Amino acid sequence: MTFFLGIDAGGTATKARLTNAKGEMLAEAAGGPANARIGIEALHTQLLEVCNSAIKNAALSDEEAATIRCGMGIAGINRMGMKAHIQALAFPFANVQFSSDAMIANLGAHLGADGAILILGTGSVGLVKRGEDSFSIGGYGFPISDEGSGAALGLSAIRHALRALDGRTRPTPLSQAVTKQFEHAIPRVIAWMDEAAPGDYARLAPLVMDYADNGDEIALSIVRDAALHVERFIETIVARGAPRCVLMGGLAERMKPWLRQRIVAQVDDPLGDALDGALILAGLPIASAASHP
Repeated sequence: MTFFLGIDAGGTATKARLTNAKGEMLAEAAGGPANARIGIEALHTQLLEVCNSAIKNAALSDEEAATIRCGMGIAGINRMGMKAHIQALAFPFANVQFSSDAMIANLGAHLGADGAILILGTGSVGLVKRGEDSFSIGGYGFPISDEGSGAALGLSAIRHALRALDGRTRPTPLSQAVTKQFEHAIPRVIAWMDEAAPGDYARLAPLVMDYADNGDEIALSIVRDAALHVERFIETIVARGAPRCVLMGGLAERMKPWLRQRIVAQVDDPLGDALDGALILAGLPIASAASHP
């Protein structure tokens, strides 16, 4: 029997799903960030740990694990020279296929058919697939890009909080909630920023959304600006000829109410998730990938 393992490795977390050849889920697992930014050795270690966790959770023997066909979608794999380094990594499986986290999300959202996705998670990127061709929109990396993402929301919250601390703007409940985490001390904020990764900024995003829902003026300005970027993403994707467009990622559902109705009307429901796409990448038949609970 052949087993299939899908890996979704992103800036905030890494997820795994292990199935049999019928697409029946045997186990799932999760771990920390595993994107290209953390370095090739750390990336390899994290991927192996999550893979091994899924195998252990499914109670596969070493012989069964050796039959695994694996598909990995890795954030940042398209950076110059990175894919070759990742493809050179050793994994104890029968076959491993690599692509970007955006591509596996697209494969899952449309179950391998043509379409587009807009990922709103730690980062943001649009990906359009038409036949054998695909191209991305945005996604150039934080903080240059990633508009409308969790990391962008968190960065804006930190900026506004610092302005409130040094008196350039009036404090609000959001700015106070942010600076409270640093004992309202600018040096502590700066020290945190020196070490912060995109995922650290993204962890502030739910706070921003919560305070926007409650009418905080700074939070409202941050979220409204993010919504404009998301709308422009969607308009561009549709203009580029995508037959379907799906919003994906941890921030997608929370951002939808902030979009104009005519924009939301152009958004479709996903047919599957990123791990379904990773399993399709691994070689699991599409009908089987669509059949898991």
